[in-house]
Amino acid sequence: MIVPHRELSGAALTGVIEEYVTRDGTELSEMSTKAADVHAALDRGELLLVYDANSDSCNIVPADELDHPEAGD
Repeated sequence: MIVPHRELSGAALTGVIEEYVTRDGTELSEMSTKAADVHAALDRGELLLVYDANSDSCNIVPADELDHPEAGD
């Protein structure tokens, strides 16, 4: 299920974004820059926040990987 990222609290969205950007071993010194980039990509619709009920988790995925009207063209 696609979750509109603007409906999350600021703290919740920040937590999801920070978890996402640190998965690849991002250094803490780079985290704020990468987090800002991810947030901007969410705003542009290039990335989407997706909730998976089976694993009870959220993930951020490229919009072009989903077959959904909110996922771009």
